[in-house]
Amino acid sequence: MFAIEVRDHIMIAHSLPRPVFGPAQGMHGATFVVDAAFFARELDEDGLAIDIGLATTELKEALAPLNYKNLDEVLPGKITTTEFLAKHIFDQLAARAERIGPNIARIRVTLHESHAARGWYEADL
Repeated sequence: MFAIEVRDHIMIAHSLPRPVFGPAQGMHGATFVVDAAFFARELDEDGLAIDIGLATTELKEALAPLNYKNLDEVLPGKITTTEFLAKHIFDQLAARAERIGPNIARIRVTLHESHAARGWYEADL
């Protein structure tokens, strides 16, 4: 399978209001590096799996509603863990998949919380 992966980032504020999250229960900020990998089984007639420029633009647009936002306000009632956000961003990209490339078979969204921790969501379309 062929793949193209593009990267961007978001800066957010949120709280994780459950005891399991310890000090992260309070309002805090985070910067996530976001990688989006687009998988295709075949290349198109131009030899492309996915257009990198278009994938970059669509990732930026999918992230825009979250960037520099308080997620407690943007996604009220949700526990905005790394895993939740990976799936949320995946859903935004899956809705744009036809624009990004007709050959997309799978998408993986990885959120890097730090140099030592990351989480992702990956699924077939």
